[in-house]
Amino acid sequence: MSNETPEKRPLISDWFGDGEDPARYDPVRTARAAQKRELPKRFYKAVSTDLQEGRHVLLLDGRPARTKLRHMLAASTPQAAALLADEWAAQAERIDPASMPVTRILHAAIDHVTEAAEAVAVDIVKYARSDLVCYRAGDPEKLVALESRHWDPVIAHMRDRHGARFRLAEGIGFVEQPAEAIAALAAALEPFHAPEKLAAFHVLTTISGSALIALAVAEGAVTPEAGFAAGEVDADFEIALWGADEEAAGFRMARERDFLAAAALLAALGGQGAGS
Repeated sequence: MSNETPEKRPLISDWFGDGEDPARYDPVRTARAAQKRELPKRFYKAVSTDLQEGRHVLLLDGRPARTKLRHMLAASTPQAAALLADEWAAQAERIDPASMPVTRILHAAIDHVTEAAEAVAVDIVKYARSDLVCYRAGDPEKLVALESRHWDPVIAHMRDRHGARFRLAEGIGFVEQPAEAIAALAAALEPFHAPEKLAAFHVLTTISGSALIALAVAEGAVTPEAGFAAGEVDADFEIALWGADEEAAGFRMARERDFLAAAALLAALGGQGAGS
């Protein structure tokens, strides 16, 4: 019989749905489950980490925390484990998964990406085939300028660092990217194939809608804040014109929180090519 308390069961069961394609796991969406039910009560007092079998395990009242699939919730570096522990320590009377993006990303990495790393990498590369930053507006002039200001540095990074020349198109008509450019993106992704890094990279990609923005952030060519802003250019332009309702503003804040958390986790994991 499971030794989970009633307070723990709903928390664990809400992290991820069952039966989904692991390449499609998006930690951003999982927070929405918390909005549909009463949040579980905090069932622990002390939060710490401990090095066990080469990994830094999250301890709640001295006991290892576990994922839905009963793996230990842990990180490969002490810096990443500190981010994880900080989220659990910051919880108040009730545990809110929406406020725990690092936990959700690591949970995805441990339970799902570990067994499906290649599928997740393929999913990221798919974004580059029709990447956000390659499709430019023809007008109005202000939007054209905004896209250029935010997106040109991303295109330049791919060209200057990786020798990849992506084609730009005006409007939404599909433009096929050179095979060499896609291959260069796939090769640049290889240092991030460790499950934790890949899960964080996938979050950067899905939130921004751009594998090229994700890579520019991961490799330090643009700041995480600039990377998030790059992914929001079109939406922010519309908001500037028409305004934003409270719900839309809340979703934007949630996306930004998760994007910045994914970037911070990637840096805490040692950045490109460091660690596993």
